[in-house]
Amino acid sequence: MSQGIPLWDMPTMEGDVLYLCLEDTFCRIQDRLFRLTDEASGRLHFAVASCKLSDGLIVQLEDYLKDYPDSRLIVIDTLQKVRTASKDNAYASDYGDISLIKDFADRHSLAVIVVHHIRKQNDSDVFNKVSGTTGLTGSADATFVLEKEKRASDTAKLYVTGRDTPYQEYTLRFRDCRWELVERKTQEQLAKETIPDVLFRLVDFMRDKEEWIGTATELLAAMGETETIPTVITKWLNEYRTTFLSENRICYQYSRRKDGRRIALARRAGDSGDGGDSDIRIPPCYCH
Repeated sequence: MSQGIPLWDMPTMEGDVLYLCLEDTFCRIQDRLFRLTDEASGRLHFAVASCKLSDGLIVQLEDYLKDYPDSRLIVIDTLQKVRTASKDNAYASDYGDISLIKDFADRHSLAVIVVHHIRKQNDSDVFNKVSGTTGLTGSADATFVLEKEKRASDTAKLYVTGRDTPYQEYTLRFRDCRWELVERKTQEQLAKETIPDVLFRLVDFMRDKEEWIGTATELLAAMGETETIPTVITKWLNEYRTTFLSENRICYQYSRRKDGRRIALARRAGDSGDGGDSDIRIPPCYCH
């Protein structure tokens, strides 16, 4: 950002950058810079010591901005070095620390990245691995979690979420002190990957039909599906009826009868793109 160079094909705004390397020495910083570039940007500034949040860090940052008012980014590495020590209410302490930083960032219209550690315990939600209470992620505008599958691996996943930031996943590879982009997946792409393949085949099955009515067993037989059981296809039809099926102009309804549950599928008019009537052609007796 100090040079305005795009990051992973995304534009950046050139400006001064302050990096608080609070776990490093100037020798280590210099060594990394030599490995990254022959000539460091004059708009990139470093510090290896600072006050804590409770002892004047915000005042120090305010003083820094007086000398460098065009700063666009401040990196605090790590949170543990500046956070407030508290034995009473951990959540309030975590929330308060990030809120102080957020308030400073908002007042000066700049970004502050706070580097923090994650727990080693497994969790189905990667953002629950952030060490500390939910006060940290709850008060921040966005949360980024970088995680390697294996310690020795050179690839990692970067998970991103936030108030105004849609969920995204980045696959990165570490080379020559840089994280290179391998693949980026948006929330829409990730959601599409979770859709069962049989539903894509169902869309194809309905392309030349205005409607289809029968049981789940009959539907699977008509589609030539042998690896999906009736109860599962019914569950997926219910789960994706307002999203994937609707997006593909297919309406799904069902009714319970003496001979079992009946499925009704219909294509909405205008599928050919002629802008026609969009009423759903499903007999009323199949509405539930």
